Amino acid sequence: MNMSSKKRMAAVALTVAALSLGSIGVASADDKGAAKSAAHAANKAAHDANHAAKEALVATTIGVDAATIKTRLAAGETLAAIAGAKKDALIAALVAFKTTNVDARVAAGTMTAAQATAIKADLTAHVTAKINAVRGEGKGPKEGKGPKGPKPPKGPRP
Repeated sequence: MNMSSKKRMAAVALTVAALSLGSIGVASADDKGAAKSAAHAANKAAHDANHAAKEALVATTIGVDAATIKTRLAAGETLAAIAGAKKDALIAALVAFKTTNVDARVAAGTMTAAQATAIKADLTAHVTAKINAVRGEGKGPKEGKGPKGPKPPKGPRP
């Protein structure tokens, strides 16, 4: 092997090494994105499961199927009106459900005990207000916060 062949082989080896290092860097960036995406999917799945459990709790407590509850809520009825005489039982069941969720967050370390105490102190009043509130489709501007309208024309520049 002459000197130029050795130089070429060294250059090829360095190029291969540099490319492999670069692809490792790209792969680790992709791994971070995949991990973030997986964490997001896991959080969404946990949220959806929690929502489904709460929906099932409401339906079994008041004795009305979930589809009927959703239809009546969309029509402008309150959850308290749908529950009727079972309103107090519904409030107690939802407070117990929320308390369990708060305790789980404290155990998981995502909430402090002080935060949990503050939430639990107002929980019954909060749940009562929520089931007495009229819900809609949840779209559009809130009361008093409509569109701002067209912008006035800009004046001439100085």
